[in-house]
Amino acid sequence: MLSSVLRSLENEGFLTRKVHAVVPPKVEYTITKRGLKAIPIIELIRKYGSDLMKEFGVKSKD
Repeated sequence: MLSSVLRSLENEGFLTRKVHAVVPPKVEYTITKRGLKAIPIIELIRKYGSDLMKEFGVKSKD
């Protein structure tokens, strides 16, 4: 599941992937400028969700 999400984010330009030719295999992901631009939007959506949870009395697991 994680691999498919990472591949999708790579295909959309949010991450870059670097494969290291070592044993055991090593793959390194790095966030791109596009990915960095998405962070404030994700934080805003997360805050909105947290505010709704508080409004409806739902307790956070944080």
